[in-house]
Amino acid sequence: MKKTNAVITAVGGYVPDYIMTNQELSTMVDTTDEWIMSRVGIKERHILKGEGKGTSDMGVEAIKDIFAKTGTTPDEIDMVICATVTPDHPFPATANIIADKAGIKNAHSFDLNGACSGFIYALDTASRFIESGAKKKIIVVGADKMSSIVDYTDRTTCVLFGDAGAAVLLEPTQEEVGIKDRILQSDGSGRVHLHMKAGGSVHPSSHETIDKRMHYIYQEGQHVFKHAVSRMADVSVEIMERNGMTSDDLAWLVPHQANLRIIGATADRMNLDKNKVMVNIERYGNTTAATIPLCLWEWEKQLKKGDNLILASFGAGFTWGSIYLKWGYDGK
Repeated sequence: MKKTNAVITAVGGYVPDYIMTNQELSTMVDTTDEWIMSRVGIKERHILKGEGKGTSDMGVEAIKDIFAKTGTTPDEIDMVICATVTPDHPFPATANIIADKAGIKNAHSFDLNGACSGFIYALDTASRFIESGAKKKIIVVGADKMSSIVDYTDRTTCVLFGDAGAAVLLEPTQEEVGIKDRILQSDGSGRVHLHMKAGGSVHPSSHETIDKRMHYIYQEGQHVFKHAVSRMADVSVEIMERNGMTSDDLAWLVPHQANLRIIGATADRMNLDKNKVMVNIERYGNTTAATIPLCLWEWEKQLKKGDNLILASFGAGFTWGSIYLKWGYDGK
């Protein structure tokens, strides 16, 4: 009997209408378009506006996109995983809320927090359910409303992040396509360099934590940059080597969109031509768990069945990893 593989059969995405440019940011903090572009390569980012709007609202729009493209009905979905660091609420899971808003009633759903590596962590988790035969149709959502935890008085972090949601539909196949290999790693000692100081059980929300601005992203940029470059590149090269691939065999690198220099360094380590690297950071910024599926959504029409893709990420935790997959359908 042939091995069952988990294959992506559809991609959906959503970005909010409101665009925050570098020019707008320059009126809020001491920064310029030139300063931002030279350091991280971001020109603009989309921001979710509206009273009561949260991460689930972007996730459900991405799922609706999948349903519209494929004719899949909500009743066919038997699992929803949402990768996010900005849940609608501490509980219930944002995946529960997304499922309800999308009309999905027969699925079990949960959130997964892997920070910027959340999507590939969630994709790997979902693939195990498919490969085991336990599930048939799983939607993996990567969505974050980063504007809800960005300090717009801190010029080192507020320029980096945007809001978005994207999702993939994962199904079983016995063809030689789908997820072929993965390397996922973490190092908890890195947590001190990138985290949110308050809002959890160690420092519950209080008047003091709010006054001290402890509910925003805290990042030591240089330390994070150094580790992101080495670790994201290392696992990308390793997964190529252990699957006998060269840069000629690879159709696309799909990297987390945190910093243009990190993306470039990873591609250089892989000896990969820049034309084989998906890059949209200039228009969206770092949307955390949404960056990789957002790239797949934008490049979907260019993807061909059998294309070799490597997904690679690095995030808070520290978390990092890569997934090697063969694309499952012709995007056109």
